[in-house]
Amino acid sequence: MSAAPDILQELTVLVAEPRGFCAGVDRAIQIVERALEKYGAPVYVRHEIVHNRFVVENLEAQGAIFVEELDEVPDDAHVIFSAHGVPKTVPANAEARGLSYFDATCPLVSKVHVEAERHFEANREILLIGHAGHPEVIGTMGQLPDGAVTLIETVEDAETLTPTDTGRLAFITQTTLSVDDTAAIVAALTSRFPSIVGPHKEDICYATTNRQAAVKAIAPDSDAVIVIGAPNSSNSMRLVEVAERAGCARSFLVQRADDIDWNALQGVASVGVTAGASAPEILVDEVISAFKSRYAVTVKPVTVSRERVQFKLPRALSEQA
Repeated sequence: MSAAPDILQELTVLVAEPRGFCAGVDRAIQIVERALEKYGAPVYVRHEIVHNRFVVENLEAQGAIFVEELDEVPDDAHVIFSAHGVPKTVPANAEARGLSYFDATCPLVSKVHVEAERHFEANREILLIGHAGHPEVIGTMGQLPDGAVTLIETVEDAETLTPTDTGRLAFITQTTLSVDDTAAIVAALTSRFPSIVGPHKEDICYATTNRQAAVKAIAPDSDAVIVIGAPNSSNSMRLVEVAERAGCARSFLVQRADDIDWNALQGVASVGVTAGASAPEILVDEVISAFKSRYAVTVKPVTVSRERVQFKLPRALSEQA
């Protein structure tokens, strides 16, 4: 007599919407792919085009070569700058060498660069709310001379700041921050410096805001939350923090389904799943499939908004090779 089949535990998987690729990431990846189509391999990319190893390895397989600095790029090569933005010295050095380059900086990051330049021209002392060492922060601070921008990372930084002229202050922000954390820092700044000038429209990008809102919607009903993304992805790390603050203590970042710690999920009846803005949908499918191999899964989408934003490609790449 054959043994009775194992009965799988039931599990509800709450899938956040929106999640995954944003318009800026999609544009950056298309720039690399179109450049490879038009010019052939290799095409060089300064830094990870976006913070996701799966994406980077897929582009490497197509002929992209990722480097840290321009001095690793041959003189006759085509080079692309990452979506996070670069200091002004990088395109200047590329032009000095006569390199053919494309700038894949997200247009929403470029908007922050323009804000910084306008404040500088208006002789304001500029505060950048962001995380030290992040490529976007390095790129934004690198739009202006050294010392022109002061980095503010915490509420404490805002409360202890001693500006030269309290009447000529302005702030800008990294686009991938926690909405709630940034609001607390801005509140501290505006409380101390009522005349401080901020963005006409907040710098935190629509995709970051929407993904955090979606995580807030699924976290209270989830015994655990899985965020698919890279550990060096700011927006992905913020999603883990948002999930924890929204009521789900068991919130984890994974790059692939293989990274899931199944022992940490013992006893769960519901799991929330989302993905950072640089994580492709195929990795979401992979994670859900992994759950289906271990549980009797019911997938429940939780939608807080729909995104239809698209950014244009550089003119030289806007037509197929």
